[in-house]
Order: sequence, then C-alpha cells, then structure tokens
Amino acid sequence: MTYEEVLYEVDDPVATITLNRPQALNAFTTRMGNELRDALGEAERDPRVVGIMLTGAGRGFCAGADMNMLSGISRSGDEASSATESATTAREVGDASWGDDLRGTYTYLMSIPKPIIAAINGPIAGMAVPIALSCDLRFMARDAVLTVAFSQRGLIGEWGSSWLLPRLVGTGVALDLLFSSRKVDGAECERVGLVNRAVDGSVVELARAYIADLAEHCSPTSLAVMKRQVYQQLHAGLGPAEREAQALMLESFDRPDFAEGVQSFVEKRPPAFRRLPLD
Repeated sequence: MTYEEVLYEVDDPVATITLNRPQALNAFTTRMGNELRDALGEAERDPRVVGIMLTGAGRGFCAGADMNMLSGISRSGDEASSATESATTAREVGDASWGDDLRGTYTYLMSIPKPIIAAINGPIAGMAVPIALSCDLRFMARDAVLTVAFSQRGLIGEWGSSWLLPRLVGTGVALDLLFSSRKVDGAECERVGLVNRAVDGSVVELARAYIADLAEHCSPTSLAVMKRQVYQQLHAGLGPAEREAQALMLESFDRPDFAEGVQSFVEKRPPAFRRLPLD
C-alpha cells in the first residue's frame, strides 16, 4: 500500500507510525484507518521491530473523525456502514487465535503480539481516544488535551470505549468523561490512570527509549505471551488465569529465551533474545 495519510518508519527496534494530516489535526478518515492497519501489519511481521509507537504529525495526535466524514454519515446511513466495512475488510493484522474479542475494527491493536505505545503529543479527541485505549501503553504530553467528545456530537461510547475506559479508570471517572466530554490535560490523565506517564519533554523520545530498553533487556516472546495473557484474562476468573499461567510457565522453560535469560544473568551480560516473528 502507498501511504498518503500515515508515515511509517523503522529504526531498529522501533517502528513509528505517524498519523499524517497535520493541517487537519490528523483527523481520522477511512483511508487513514486502512493505512494504519497496513502499517501495523508491516511492523508485526518485521523482525527488526520489538515495539511500535503511534503518534501524530505536527501539534496534535488526532482530532477524531474527519468532520467531512461525519457530515456525510449524518446524511447517509449507507456511508456510515461503508466506512466501517472498509475499515474491517483491510489486510488481516494480529493473531486471530487470541479471540474475536480482540479483533474489532480498532481494538485489533490488542491482538498484535508486540507492545504498542500511543505517544500522545497533542490534542486527542473522539474516536482517537478508543484507538489510544487499544494501545498497550499511553504516554502523553502534560499540556496535551483529551476529550471524548461523543456526547457533544449526539453520539455514544464508540469503538469499545464503554468497555475500555472503566477498566482503566473505574466507572465513575469513565462516566464523567463520557457524560461531560470535558477537556482533561495530560497531568489529569496520568492522575486518574488514563495514561501511564505525562511528561513535559518529548513524548516521542520517551516512547522510543522505553521500547529500546525492552529490546535490550526483555524477551520479545515473553512480551507477546504476557500481552495475550492480560487481555484474554480480563474475561476470566482468577482460577482459570492462574492455571493458564502455570501451563504457560512450563512452556517457557522449554524455550531458548529461558536458557538465555538465566545464562545472561549468571554471566552478567545483556541478554540476546530472538526477535518476532520467529522463523
């Protein structure tokens, strides 16, 4: 695919995907959604990539759905269904064996077996919020502003946000954000647990350094298994989760990464783990 509305770059061990409509605060379009999916698929398959960073060009992360697209949807229900259909019929991405719950129109990010960090460098609104919530971690500029915006557009909790938000911040905070559509800055987002870190400096550099540290010290296979455990076990009770962890632990004993992890610790050297996807 030739990209027009995203930028894709790999600088081992980081794949950077940049939403690239800065003149419109990177407002989301159907084309952008398809290009994003394609770029994530490229990063998933590239063994140089240990982690993926999603950010925005210019001064914003993403202003939500392009207003021209929303205006078209308000005039024609057919346009609404075609926009959703085209987003879901693009290239398959992620591990289908992780289950249908992690394979939604945008929640498919949760089934990609590599860490994904949303580097929220500026304003983020509307449908961009559940996309960021589907990333594994969120780093946000302290002065960036987030608003869900749905209630002010006559909409509802879109794209899984009514499930994702309460699990991060609790029902009270989630309903406050959904009801009021008020604007919250990075500092408040960090305080309520919506983002992992709020920073005054470059959020992009923070995300890049985080992934580089993972690549230097952590097993990519272990990261993938743990990501699947966390998301699948959100639906499971403690007993099944603990029993699955025992089975996965026994499997890990037979992998080369376990031997390398122990040996590198004994020899006081950095580990040399294999990258994903494995041959």
